[in-house]
Amino acid sequence: MPRKAPFVFALLLVLAAAGVALYAAATAPTSEPVAPVAVPPGVEPARPGPPAASRSGGPGVDVALKQLDLMKPARARLAEDFTLPTPDGGSFRLSEQRGKVVLVNFWATWCPPCLEEMPAMERLWRRHKDAGFVLVAVSLDTDGKKVPPFVNARKFSFPVALDPKMAVAEKYGVRALPSSFVLDREGTVTGVALGPRAWDDGAAHGLVQAMLR
Repeated sequence: MPRKAPFVFALLLVLAAAGVALYAAATAPTSEPVAPVAVPPGVEPARPGPPAASRSGGPGVDVALKQLDLMKPARARLAEDFTLPTPDGGSFRLSEQRGKVVLVNFWATWCPPCLEEMPAMERLWRRHKDAGFVLVAVSLDTDGKKVPPFVNARKFSFPVALDPKMAVAEKYGVRALPSSFVLDREGTVTGVALGPRAWDDGAAHGLVQAMLR
């Protein structure tokens, strides 16, 4: 036994040294450079953006309002609620659209500028109606019987309401036709248009999309 002691002791020293070497190799920082990630030509590297809440509207809405030449109210105000009959015997109530983006358009069959913009309104309506966009065209014709033939002949599918006594138009301060009011999901008036607009151009679609986010 005494003769084996030096051998065992030496073996233990070798094993201990090997363990220290392995630990040092595992924990030592590598000296190899890290290869950069390749970025395709014309594509900028991603950078941290603002929080999702600040990306959801704001500048996009303001820019679109300016491009469409819409007036922005000086202070936030809820749109006046109303309930009006529709040509098919039903009714349209504004407060039932809460949670959606709404375009309230005042028009009449005898108004040439109204007819000028209505085809574009139809295209805007068809593109975004399934995403939470509502468009209602409020007719100020004193004779409501003229409205259905006018709408059907032009194949307009957006909702139409009748305001023959101009009660709702008075609430909204309408003094010229066409007049349009854009309302956000909370029912707040976001923009006002006096006169016809190109409701199917990039600014109009961008406005609706920004407000729907």
